[in-house]
Amino acid sequence: MAEEKETNVSNIVESEDELDEEPGEVIESAPPLKIGEEREFNSSGLKKKLLKRGLGYETPEFGDEVTVHYVGSLLDGAKFVSTRDRGEPFTFKVGLGRMVTGFDQGIITMKKGEIAMFTLPPELGFGETGKDGVPPNSTVRFEVELVSWITVVDVCRDGGIIKRIIEKAGQTGQPGDLDEVLVKYTVMLVDGAIVANTPDKGVEYYLKDGHFCPAVSKAIKTMKRGEKVNLIVQPQYAFGEAGKDFSSGLPSIPPNSVLSIDLELVSFKPVINVTDDSKVIKKILKEGEGAFTANEGASVT
Repeated sequence: MAEEKETNVSNIVESEDELDEEPGEVIESAPPLKIGEEREFNSSGLKKKLLKRGLGYETPEFGDEVTVHYVGSLLDGAKFVSTRDRGEPFTFKVGLGRMVTGFDQGIITMKKGEIAMFTLPPELGFGETGKDGVPPNSTVRFEVELVSWITVVDVCRDGGIIKRIIEKAGQTGQPGDLDEVLVKYTVMLVDGAIVANTPDKGVEYYLKDGHFCPAVSKAIKTMKRGEKVNLIVQPQYAFGEAGKDFSSGLPSIPPNSVLSIDLELVSFKPVINVTDDSKVIKKILKEGEGAFTANEGASVT
């Protein structure tokens, strides 16, 4: 695409590292931008002017999948690219070199629904070579609207299970190995063929016992109650070289298949090893109120 530029990922990481604190250094948080106010970030030359406030307080991180509208122009106003002219926003993963470095650095400062104008010096834009419509060594501007974004998590940090958070949960806390979870899922091959799914009410099981394939339990341990995600699972966390045949009439899973799993953690019941030797196990069927528990010798009903 004309607006894209290959960028070395290590350069992006170095740019991010420049924001780190030095030992003993105290960095005061800058006050939020006001509408129409412009500010330069660190000493890179990247400037941001706020045009419309966003919602909430969360911002994307490198690796997240964002959907944006943007208009790129030179300082004299000459436009060289526009998703609005194309009539549809652009979706990409931040920090992987799909866009110029300054664009990525600007995106991670934005909230959902925010519109901002970023001014990029040549070294954060199209550099000495330029591009179609952008002369060499040009300072450029991008008016950007952050339409939405999806948090992307590498669950095992080896690319084997990539989790895209489709619907965040308001709850706190994640299930542990002993807990009993209620989940719903649909499993598909890369061509969209459904190879497994749960009943409408879901499936309940203890995390330590595992279910379907290793990726399901590994992902659930990173989820909160009510969270919905999509998993892209490599064969080593699915059914590997053996594949899987089902007796339920569903299509078999061929050897070395990559799976796409839509997964929801409906709820979970905490399970506690009371005596640390598994002789007394407590499963919480209904959460209690407050933070206090009865002391030994207390009168209880």
